[in-house]
Amino acid sequence: MQATVPSPAFSLFRPGRRDTPVIFSSPHSGKDYPAALLLRSPLDEHAIRSSEDAFVDELFARAPLWGAPLIAARAPRAYIDLNRAADELDPALIEGAIRAPHNPRVSSGLGVIPRVVANGRAIYTGKIPLREAQMRIDTLWHPYHQALRTLIGESMEMFGQAVLIDCHSMPHEAIEAHARPGQPRPEVVLGDRFGAAAGREVMELVETAFLEAGLRVARNAPFAGAYIAQAYGRPSRSQHVVQIEIDRALYMDEARIERRPDFAAFEALMAGVIARLSGFGRLSLPLAAE
Repeated sequence: MQATVPSPAFSLFRPGRRDTPVIFSSPHSGKDYPAALLLRSPLDEHAIRSSEDAFVDELFARAPLWGAPLIAARAPRAYIDLNRAADELDPALIEGAIRAPHNPRVSSGLGVIPRVVANGRAIYTGKIPLREAQMRIDTLWHPYHQALRTLIGESMEMFGQAVLIDCHSMPHEAIEAHARPGQPRPEVVLGDRFGAAAGREVMELVETAFLEAGLRVARNAPFAGAYIAQAYGRPSRSQHVVQIEIDRALYMDEARIERRPDFAAFEALMAGVIARLSGFGRLSLPLAAE
């Protein structure tokens, strides 16, 4: 595994030999909180992490061992949301931002520069200037997405297709709220924007990998995929994106934001999922393995 020199936005881990079109991305696991953000926020260092996909980058860290690159955010979601469009600016937070047509994500405070963390807790006591928001987008959002586009382009050139696994975690309570009466709660939610972001065969293969690991899986509810799936999923061009949401209760204490004592066991389970996800990319492209 070869790690590139990290940028402020992300760390990129490349395999010694790339032999699969699969790419793993973890855009919400960043934990490099700027001191200036912590000083100006009414939230303490613990509360501000509540919308972070803590430890997801660790769960997928073995991807390069199976021939697939992993790009993981360093910038935290509370500072900039890499799974939003660069123009999803919130005028309720950003001074001088132009009010765009209704956007539910922006209206709820979850634009590219978030206004709130989990449970609607405000990150700031006032507004921030537009120039500051643009600085974050220029120095963090654009580099991350440029790197992501490069990885996708490499897969397309090398294998004729690309499969981006967009890795996230979900609060346990989010699943409880959407559980059907009498039905077991899903532990993993796969999103392909109802077929718009990934081909049926790819979605089925991803689902099978989690089912064979013994996990309960649902599709597209309550999470169907956000900006990354929307922007990069082009199944008609053999460019697929599947968003993965994993129940945080499986591997962490959400209240403390700490790994569970059995974290290593779940990490090992995920290693098998990663191997399966990476492997089916090779199986569909036998020439790439020669």
